[in-house]
Amino acid sequence: MLPKRGSLILCGTFLFVTWNAILVLLLWGRPPPGEPGKPAGEHKGVGEKPTNDVVGDVLRMADTFEAELEMQKQILLQIQNHQSLWEPPNRDRPKVVVPRQPAIPILVIACNRVTVRRCLDKLLQHRPSAELYPIIVSQDCGHAETADVIRSYGDQVTHLKQPDLSDIAVQPQHKKFQGYYKISRHYRWALNQVFKTLSHSSVVIVEDDLEVAPDFFEYFRALLPLLKSDPSLWCVSAWNDNGREGYVDPGKANLLYRTDFFPGLGWMLLKEVWEELEPKWPTSFWDDWMRQPEQRRNRACIRPEISRTLTFGRQGVSLGQFYDKYLRYIKLNAEFVPFTKLDLSYLKEETYRKVFEKEVYSAPVVKYEDVKQGQLKGPGPFRLQYSSKDSFKILAKNLGIMDDLKSGVPRTGYNGVVSFISRGQRIYLAPPPGWTQYDSTWS
Repeated sequence: MLPKRGSLILCGTFLFVTWNAILVLLLWGRPPPGEPGKPAGEHKGVGEKPTNDVVGDVLRMADTFEAELEMQKQILLQIQNHQSLWEPPNRDRPKVVVPRQPAIPILVIACNRVTVRRCLDKLLQHRPSAELYPIIVSQDCGHAETADVIRSYGDQVTHLKQPDLSDIAVQPQHKKFQGYYKISRHYRWALNQVFKTLSHSSVVIVEDDLEVAPDFFEYFRALLPLLKSDPSLWCVSAWNDNGREGYVDPGKANLLYRTDFFPGLGWMLLKEVWEELEPKWPTSFWDDWMRQPEQRRNRACIRPEISRTLTFGRQGVSLGQFYDKYLRYIKLNAEFVPFTKLDLSYLKEETYRKVFEKEVYSAPVVKYEDVKQGQLKGPGPFRLQYSSKDSFKILAKNLGIMDDLKSGVPRTGYNGVVSFISRGQRIYLAPPPGWTQYDSTWS
């Protein structure tokens, strides 16, 4: 249905055209009005048969048309002057502005693995938009074969090269950790390129030995607003440290958690947080440094039930630590979850904490033997309690989840609680009720 203003204008235009059409027919078919003192039949006008005075006839017709058109012009001007009474002008209405989505660059940290091709192929396969998700590959090491692989992608990626390839002076006992020092230096340089040189406001960091899930980009797009609006968060990670097959719920691909442990392995960082971290960035072991309370500052990360990244790089500076026992069995999500269409407000700190603690501490306490032997009755969840560093490590190791702690925080832990699946049932490995804070000596 046309608005009122549009209908009036159309009606006015129609009447104007119709009136002029009728007017033309009348002018051509009737004699002009008589002058005072003369009968109408004595005058030559538009309706009269042409005379030999052709020029005179044309001039008389023109005078008549000019008078009628002037009258119609005055009518139109009156209509225009009254338009403001029908409806407020558009300039007085609030303009509807559709915000443009910000770009989220993907920073690929590369060195000397030609298998970076697998990482880039998957990123490009699942990337929904080159404009919204520019891929930046930052290469350290100066490895020629790896550089050739990256260059083969042409303008699909931006290839940056770390200019400083020199060795770093370290203490003799740290000589074997030279690689960790170079990685930390490279991260600092690459993140400065993204935030300071290229002026992006956020970034997703991916190592060159990671493969991404089909909804990798959807996941980070949906969580960017939450990360920006919730000061109790400082990162979003695609990784579940205990995300092996059999330890996650395959029917809960949309389930997300808050965690006090910094997971890494495909994670999103804001420019504001980088500006906080960059001046004190460590010379080595940057990921464990991020897990220290001075950096974390009681902030949490978001992580998924089922990982959105999978590592395929057994060889690296860590010499395959944890890979054969844990990392190679991480389940990569294969189901596309439309996170941008879901309500993720349950992840906000106060809401999440209350619901999570209620679920954990209302769950019945069970014995380790019953969990291990699959003798639990009911669908769960169930709570398995630990009270010390040693009891946590023994329970975690025997149940097959990662047992190491960083600054007292267990992997995937939230308020000391580690959530996982055992024999199809949800288990919360939790401290006693009344837990208040992590003990940084538990490392």
